[in-house]
Amino acid sequence: MTPWILKDRDRLWRWLTPYLFLLPALVLLGLTVFYPAIQAFFLSFTRYEYDLTQPPLWIGFKNFQRLLVDPVFWQTFRNTLLYLVCVVPILVTLPLGLAILVNQKLRGIHWFRVAYYIPVVISMVVAGIAWKWLYAENGLLNQLLRLIGLSQEGIPWLTSPQWAIFSVMAVTVWKGLGYYMVIYLAGLQAIPLDLYEAAAIDGSDGIKKHWDITVPLMRPYLLLVAVISAISATKVFEEVYIMTQGGPRNSSKTLVYYVYEQAFQNLEMSYACTIGLVMFLIILGLSVLRLTLERATVKPEGHEIEMGR
Repeated sequence: MTPWILKDRDRLWRWLTPYLFLLPALVLLGLTVFYPAIQAFFLSFTRYEYDLTQPPLWIGFKNFQRLLVDPVFWQTFRNTLLYLVCVVPILVTLPLGLAILVNQKLRGIHWFRVAYYIPVVISMVVAGIAWKWLYAENGLLNQLLRLIGLSQEGIPWLTSPQWAIFSVMAVTVWKGLGYYMVIYLAGLQAIPLDLYEAAAIDGSDGIKKHWDITVPLMRPYLLLVAVISAISATKVFEEVYIMTQGGPRNSSKTLVYYVYEQAFQNLEMSYACTIGLVMFLIILGLSVLRLTLERATVKPEGHEIEMGR
């Protein structure tokens, strides 16, 4: 008969084994993610009096009070919301259309998939520089506008407060189309063809079959893409840094770029942590929204898809 102490030891080792495997990753995450996050949270309630070599002073909620009356913060906050409103709907709908297009069984369709996905693998630095050349006063886009007679002076894509942020948004959309298209393509290929055949018998064909079959079954993917693209839109930095530096007159400056500017240009580390904390709350809210919507859209087993008639 096995002594009880050996049984308890075996049970303890079985309980500890998965955590021992996770320990290296947890230590790495603790040193690179969790500890800096806690430190940033603490710094948002402090201020460096003279320089960064001296210990910070505790000032309570003064950084948050400064945030409430900071016009540049509210402008960058509006720019970030504008990014969400403009970019997310495009990245939710347009890649779905591309995925339906490249999901057809046509000769050479693999080349179209590769062509649409190429922008994803291109470095944002390379893409930003290339688009900056395209947007230049004598760049390709303005040359085309002059050629077809739409604008002889050209459009100040990156030098006008009215155009700058939308020009940067176009690069974000161009860069993300292929990535979200692949997510949708995986979902489309999981839909049984029998459903489309049954829909055709019921008179649902052409574009209507996608409204009756594709969109309802792709709802989890639509929600996933919506939340991922929304989180990405709140974290836009490279495009702004490379193409506009937040200008002109802060018209294209986003929250992440403002954090960078305060932390590494103005050396306002505590204030940058305060802005970062606000960003964290926004992203946390989007993540919670995604989980809530995901649970709300889970259907019980055996649920039949109702055909639109």
